[in-house]
Amino acid sequence: MTGPQDGDFFDRGREGREGRPAHPRIPGPRPAADDLAPSAAPRREPARDPAPKPDLNPDLNPDMSPATAEDREIPTEEPETAAEPEIPTEEPAIPTEPAIPTEKSEIPTENEIPAEKLTHKVLTSLLGAWALAACSAEETALVEEHLTECAPCAEEALRLRDAVGLLHADRSLDLDPLLRSRVLESCLGRRPARIPVPDWAAPYDAETARLDALLRDFGDAEWHAPVRLSWFEEDRPVSRRTTVAGVIGHLMTVDGLVVGSLGLDDPLGPGAPDDPTDRTELSWRTATSPPTRAVHEPWREQSHTLIRTVSFAGLGVAELSVSYGDFFALPLRDALLDRAFECWVHGADIAEAVSYPYEPPAGAHLHRMIDLAARVLPSALATRRRNGLAGPARDLVAAGAPGRSLRLEVEGAGGGTWYIALDSPAALGSPERSVGQIALDAVEFCQLVAGHVSPEEAAAGQEGDREAIRDVLFAAASMSRL
Repeated sequence: MTGPQDGDFFDRGREGREGRPAHPRIPGPRPAADDLAPSAAPRREPARDPAPKPDLNPDLNPDMSPATAEDREIPTEEPETAAEPEIPTEEPAIPTEPAIPTEKSEIPTENEIPAEKLTHKVLTSLLGAWALAACSAEETALVEEHLTECAPCAEEALRLRDAVGLLHADRSLDLDPLLRSRVLESCLGRRPARIPVPDWAAPYDAETARLDALLRDFGDAEWHAPVRLSWFEEDRPVSRRTTVAGVIGHLMTVDGLVVGSLGLDDPLGPGAPDDPTDRTELSWRTATSPPTRAVHEPWREQSHTLIRTVSFAGLGVAELSVSYGDFFALPLRDALLDRAFECWVHGADIAEAVSYPYEPPAGAHLHRMIDLAARVLPSALATRRRNGLAGPARDLVAAGAPGRSLRLEVEGAGGGTWYIALDSPAALGSPERSVGQIALDAVEFCQLVAGHVSPEEAAAGQEGDREAIRDVLFAAASMSRL
């Protein structure tokens, strides 16, 4: 059994006298830098032998004065405070974890895995993506190489590829413009209507229904979206700025010409002008506030009333004259076709204003609209000639006789061939007396008649008498109006 060392005994005695240890038993707080830099951690001092016990008797130690003896009382060591770590000049390396590759990883990616490292299970899981053509080039090569070696996977790949062929291709979410006609035709085929809509009123019925479907989901912002209406006056383009609600008000106002001819209430009241432009200007001028979405329901109800009326009236009203003021007068069957044409054109203007697609009318309806324009072209050309805007007549003939003509070839759905009499509206167009021809797409020709395309840009093909071609193209543009 060993006894306590001198130093230990001295320390315990001093601890008993002063109530605290001579040396700190718990190290001071470690700086935060110790967690990152082991070299910055405070070094523990090696244990030192305690100093020899001084002789406090001044008689035995003459060099020590009383003051010195008082000053040499047993010192007490204060706990060491943590010194601020020195900032190392060089950043120490941390070898605890392997470095993460940043530029080029040593681990191959999925596209870089060689063929021998892809298992049969992995290749089988890629068959669906391969059938949908969704694999990368490397995956496609690996799968196709595997298919040449594995018969079960090859059969599964063929089945998946056939299934992909049954999926519908991407297409527009908009309804087919002919859907309504097909549904009605199917319904009427099973149960014919007691009062059918006349065939000559079907284009107007279809176009108003399409426009109504477009407007149905419009919010307030869409109803106030700006729309620019364009047309031709004489030989120059003209435009007018309005809103979606203003366009619907314009359509309802001009439809009032047909409504009034049937004895129904004119939306502008009695004594309203017959000129379409004057009617629209009057409607906009007398409005107490800018038009809003409130115009939708009156327009819709008016179009339904118009269709019901002509359906109940039957063929007896088809030849009823509808005056367009100084422009011309049309029989009711043609007036409704004209209103269908304008409903489509302005529906496309509205759709463009709100960035929404709008398809042309059905081919059969579009053909009727083009036919109406071709029949009115000789009268429009004669009007321009009277105003000095077209060349003189070259060869006047008797009414009903074949006259000098221009061949109009309209291509695409609804197209056809027409011969336009050049010298007199009463003459007949004749292929034997054709002096030239122009070819246009069906929709492009309608855009020309609507004043949305300039005559210089309209014709895709021209041949023959240049003056006659120019006169016909500008006459077509002159049929446009507000």
